[in-house]
Amino acid sequence: MNKGTDLLGRFIFSSRWLQAPLYVGLIIAQGVYVYRFMMELVHLITSVPTLTENMIMLMVLGLIDVVMIANLLIMVIIGGYEIFVSRLDLQLHPDRPDWLKHVSAGSIKVKVAMALIGISSIHLLKTFINAEQIPEETIMWQVIIHVTFLISAVALAYTDRLISPAHEAK
Repeated sequence: MNKGTDLLGRFIFSSRWLQAPLYVGLIIAQGVYVYRFMMELVHLITSVPTLTENMIMLMVLGLIDVVMIANLLIMVIIGGYEIFVSRLDLQLHPDRPDWLKHVSAGSIKVKVAMALIGISSIHLLKTFINAEQIPEETIMWQVIIHVTFLISAVALAYTDRLISPAHEAK
């Protein structure tokens, strides 16, 4: 390799660090979700005497939704940083998530798709609980979108399985 090509390659490889501020931004977004969760939790606790069972269920589902989105953020932040920016030195850390051992761009896509299905399921459940107040067309579109997420996740998982090294070894 000549010096110019080597320098260009190093520059291109170093450009991965431009993603680091994006992950910091997602961490800040995670903080926003923690704040929102706490505000909704306080509202739930202070409103218990005046809430119906359905209202409590809807509020709890809202809390679960926030947690699932926060979990999605963690997967993207940790997994994306590990794959695209720099290795995290967590091999000996007692709290290291198991999924991080098998992280790849394909597996992150599948995990994100599964998280989106979970989030979509929560939204759909909230819609079904509140169905009498929601137009049928809205319900229909939410179901269509949810089924689209399901089909996409199956396609991503199947594609990841086909191209993963573990599948080639079989």
